[in-house]
Amino acid sequence: MAQPRPRILVVLHQETSSPGRVGHLLLQEGFELDIRRPPLGEALPQTLEQHAGVVMFGGPMSANDSDEFVKRETDWLSVPLKEDKPFLGICLGAQMLVNHLGGKVEGHCDGLVEIGWYPLQATNEGKDLMAWPEMVYQFHREGFSLPSGATLLATADAYPNQAFRYGKNAWGIQFHAELTRVMMHRWVVRGAHRFELPGAQPGQDHLGRRMVWDMHLKRWLVEFLELVFGTPARKPKAISYAGRGAAL
Repeated sequence: MAQPRPRILVVLHQETSSPGRVGHLLLQEGFELDIRRPPLGEALPQTLEQHAGVVMFGGPMSANDSDEFVKRETDWLSVPLKEDKPFLGICLGAQMLVNHLGGKVEGHCDGLVEIGWYPLQATNEGKDLMAWPEMVYQFHREGFSLPSGATLLATADAYPNQAFRYGKNAWGIQFHAELTRVMMHRWVVRGAHRFELPGAQPGQDHLGRRMVWDMHLKRWLVEFLELVFGTPARKPKAISYAGRGAAL
């Protein structure tokens, strides 16, 4: 009798949001996705006994917003931390983790944003874990402090705290490796009004630089998910990437 596939809890923040490339890779590695959207009233589990880990994604809201679901999600992070289950927070998810751990989430003192492709530098602790991409895709107006007891893994100029690890199994990253090509097109169209903000890059650069840097970011993500969730890093299947697969 076949064993049930281990489940990853996926926390999204909009009705049309997708786990993107992270979801594709986790499914490819044999996980099942349990998708919940707290802003739409969907509850998070009281225990993760039936889950192998959690990915909490980003969203247009702030981790400092007064919405009930923001506080509820932030408080809920005691569950994976207490049960020592693998947790990955991406952008907003990382910022909620920082707030839960007593850190601060705030904008740049000079009003700078990171919207586009920006250089990333791994710390010595980060280099000890794996190789990191030189450029990453960003889409945020706020950053976070490094929580007490956390280890900084990657840094950058405008927002120095880009990736960290807390304890054995909690991880936070500020940048976005999960975007498929289709997702990036959608973000560029819907977020075009943000390209006038200080430090933001024009939309054509988002897509043009993807052709250069995205293959490196995807390679990093495959290895990073293995590091966080223990998934075996396998080469992509030799299939045609026409249609739905082209978004990868």
